Amino acid sequence: MNPIELLRLPATALLVLAAVLLLLSLLQLLQLRRRLDAGARLAAAWHALLCVACFALAVLFGTGGWALRGYRLLGEETPVVDIDAHILSPQRWALTLSWPDGSTRQLDLAGDGWRVEAVVLKWKLPALLAGLPSLYRLDRIDGRYDDPMQEASAPRTVIGLGSADGFDLLDLRRQYPRALPMVDAVYGSGTFLPLVDGGHYSVSLSRSGALVARPDAATQQRISSPLGG
Repeated sequence: MNPIELLRLPATALLVLAAVLLLLSLLQLLQLRRRLDAGARLAAAWHALLCVACFALAVLFGTGGWALRGYRLLGEETPVVDIDAHILSPQRWALTLSWPDGSTRQLDLAGDGWRVEAVVLKWKLPALLAGLPSLYRLDRIDGRYDDPMQEASAPRTVIGLGSADGFDLLDLRRQYPRALPMVDAVYGSGTFLPLVDGGHYSVSLSRSGALVARPDAATQQRISSPLGG
């Protein structure tokens, strides 16, 4: 990920702000020590108050930034990920996920089709009036078999795409709903698309939270004519 794309992530912005506030807190702590050594207790009390306030805000923004890892800003229709598929064996596939920022991930999937799901964070009042943009992150990708009997009995693949440690703003909202009353969540999921060898798919996300997956022209032709007819 290049530095410009990195700085556009909400988590990066909050973590940078937390670092600045932490530095300000340390500076206020140094001023507090100097004022105490000089016997200026009133000025020392003022620096102590600023030190505590900056430190509290640093913890708040740092926690928020850590919880928003993986989230990106959501526009009118935002490109989310490109997926390339290559067959390994019947109903076993190697997928390459490529994000707009240039990062990639390799994974194996079982089945005849695939689907991705996303989490979209929206805001309630008063955060909505403040103009906070909606955020999103991919949540999981899973496979499906065309045969219902096989779907019920064959090994299924569900791969999480969120943070590995489970520390996420959505998790915090579930555990402490009263502490985050301004956070709303909409789950976006697309329909299953057939997998074909050499297939290329583009996934985008609308502001409403709907995921749209589109195969390119060559992939669509293979889906429409699986036997090459």
